Amino acid sequence: MRMRGLCASVLIMGCTAALTGCHGSEGMQSFAVPEEFDLSREYEVTFWAKNDTNKNQTAIYEKAIADFENLYPNITVNLRLYTDYGKIYNDVITNIATNTTPNVCITYPDHIATYLTGGNLVVPLDELFVDERYGLGGSEVRFDAPRAEEIIPAFLEECSFGGHYYAMPYMRSTEACYVNKTYVEAMGYTLPETLTWDFVWEVSEAAMAMDGEENYLVNGQNVMIPFIYKSTDNMMIQMLKQKEAGYSTGAGEIQIFNDTTEEMLYTIAEHAQNGAFSTFKISSYPANFFNAGQCIFAVDSTAGATWMGTDAPLSDISEDKIVEFETVVMPIPQFNPEHPRMISQGPSVCVFNKEDSQEVLASWLFAQYLLTNEVQIAYSETEGYVPVTSKAQESEEYKAYLAACGQDEAHYEVKIRAAGLLLEHMEDTFVTPVFNGSASLRDAAGQMIENTVKSVRRKQTVDDAYMEKLYTDVASLYRLDQIERQNGMSSGKADLGELPQTAVSLLAGLAGAWMLILLYAAAGFWRKRKCEIRTGSDL
Repeated sequence: MRMRGLCASVLIMGCTAALTGCHGSEGMQSFAVPEEFDLSREYEVTFWAKNDTNKNQTAIYEKAIADFENLYPNITVNLRLYTDYGKIYNDVITNIATNTTPNVCITYPDHIATYLTGGNLVVPLDELFVDERYGLGGSEVRFDAPRAEEIIPAFLEECSFGGHYYAMPYMRSTEACYVNKTYVEAMGYTLPETLTWDFVWEVSEAAMAMDGEENYLVNGQNVMIPFIYKSTDNMMIQMLKQKEAGYSTGAGEIQIFNDTTEEMLYTIAEHAQNGAFSTFKISSYPANFFNAGQCIFAVDSTAGATWMGTDAPLSDISEDKIVEFETVVMPIPQFNPEHPRMISQGPSVCVFNKEDSQEVLASWLFAQYLLTNEVQIAYSETEGYVPVTSKAQESEEYKAYLAACGQDEAHYEVKIRAAGLLLEHMEDTFVTPVFNGSASLRDAAGQMIENTVKSVRRKQTVDDAYMEKLYTDVASLYRLDQIERQNGMSSGKADLGELPQTAVSLLAGLAGAWMLILLYAAAGFWRKRKCEIRTGSDL
């Protein structure tokens, strides 16, 4: 009886998973904009967003929800906060099978490309952008929304793939090099107008000089990591872009395993060998070393500016560890100062498809509200982000915020300088191609640097044989060959690559469950058959 009950439970679970799996993918109807938004109904919109330890950002989300619900009393928005985007991504993938994805989600286009492997799960926004009544700035929208043409084109570009816009930019940042100018000048160097890789490497090596007591001359301490990079995937991607070397194509062709990549890894290995260079994953947050006077060049997002510098409002180290020095915010190092290139990055917002088109429209209205000046300016003031609309950037309120640079903690100079860096270099930014698997390729780019640095620190030989094995190992780890093959397939619809691992596990488990059910049913049938033969009931 216990076995029979177990099999019945597995059967129910298997059938449910199978039905919801189909319901949540191929069976989902494409979204069509309703002619009228039904205000007589009540709606619940689930909103997933990311927040670190910045309580101001949480308060902004909560205020945006309250203000939106005042405008639309029939819509309730339920906020769920995550500590990082990877956890949002994993939860979305897990919930696809049960059709319990959120309504609105702060995420990255690389992740959305994978969500789309489930079918019509994410709403293409093209028609919603321009709908006269409910589109951006539409006649029936109850707030002052930006028009489609007021979203910065360079930021919107990243949200377009597979022939549609599947997201809107929410905030944008780039990477900055936070420089301890005091130490640079103490060593006899003068900061150039534009940082170059050669300059950063030279100064970093010079900073490794020690006295007879094994303290570093530049800071008088026994700890010094002159150059720390937070995001090594961005490091590799930007170095390749600056060198005009291959990374990938929009169709999903993997180009990263080239001679330029190898050349850069040899250079990184050379400077990591004696500790002049390290990474966040190996050493910890660049800001912690930077603020303690133990790092000279700290590369991190402009969105992390409030952690950087002597007077950083969100510094993670104790006050007695903080060292006084002058912080300068500069673009990342360049190979060609005449033509600087830096990545444009930051979260985007997407809307998930549901069976009820009215629910989707309610979700779209809230997503659209996140692009209003009230939300955009308030959120950008929490970090070194910049608003994604010209409407917000050109407002008197935002201009006044930038003009108050350095006046108080709310206008922390390093933070505003970081935002200004992106505003000044908008034309120098770029985005990477988006396809299913582009997130894995990004991880692979950083992994090659991480592995190389770890290897030289462990006194391993980095030579041609090492590089060949590194390429093979990384390609295998991130399944880059499979991504490339599947993105090259033609099956009548856009093939966005292999299923996520969670989906593969679900299907494997479901297949196993059905196998157990069939075996149990077959065993029961033969037991009954033998019993009938013995009793003669088959005559």
